[in-house]
Amino acid sequence: MRKYLFFCLLLAFSACKNGLGLNVFTLQQDKQLGDKLKAEILSNPSKYPVLPYQGNEKAYNYLYAMRDEILKSDKIRYRSQFKWELHIIKDDKTLNAFAAPGGFMCVYTGLIKYLEHADHLAGVLGHEIAHADQRHSTQAMTKAYGLQVVTQVAAGSGGGQLAEIAAGLTQLSFSRGHEKDADEHSVEYLCDTRYASNGAAGFFEKLVANKAAGGTPAFLSTHPSPKNRVKDINDLAKKLRCKTTMADNTGWAQFKASVK
Repeated sequence: MRKYLFFCLLLAFSACKNGLGLNVFTLQQDKQLGDKLKAEILSNPSKYPVLPYQGNEKAYNYLYAMRDEILKSDKIRYRSQFKWELHIIKDDKTLNAFAAPGGFMCVYTGLIKYLEHADHLAGVLGHEIAHADQRHSTQAMTKAYGLQVVTQVAAGSGGGQLAEIAAGLTQLSFSRGHEKDADEHSVEYLCDTRYASNGAAGFFEKLVANKAAGGTPAFLSTHPSPKNRVKDINDLAKKLRCKTTMADNTGWAQFKASVK
């Protein structure tokens, strides 16, 4: 166990040096956590009223086509290893989307109906894909649960803790650094697509215009203001010389109408 702990600490130190953050979970455990969260969500329809694929094919096909376009980016490290499974949660009051470790993703109907352009949703999806691809959740859980617990989990001796950690994923909040990193990767991912690379900025701009900035989306609760995020996203898109012209919005209205 001492050798394993030393190895984990060595890996963690190496990760920190590379700017990745402390993380002793394995890639396989990211997938396991995502599967456990998926099971929890699908088994609790009163809290997570997930729309089934059957009867909502048009909505899901549109969303998966958007996901596939983003996954064309060769900057997504685990685009082949993760499933990137999508689910739509019927909750018109919630402006949110999230991605669990391993690429399991959920988008709320409230967010879809709030947005005015496909590029804005693509920007948010890119942001959430970045959280999973950069393994922000398991980095945050390493910090939240302590090195002793996560090294037990990583060693395969913490089955009970793994279930507890998975249950806490829905309440997990990211650091400012993780949010900034996800914003930046969203720009990079969309740079390789037909969507405007600064698509996520459109979402934040609407929040600012509607004065909704401080509250409803979970990922805004403790993080830099949308105004700052808009500027940072736009500045990076310009620096990388990525496309910022909105893509053809054909089909967006029909997609929104299909989400009932």
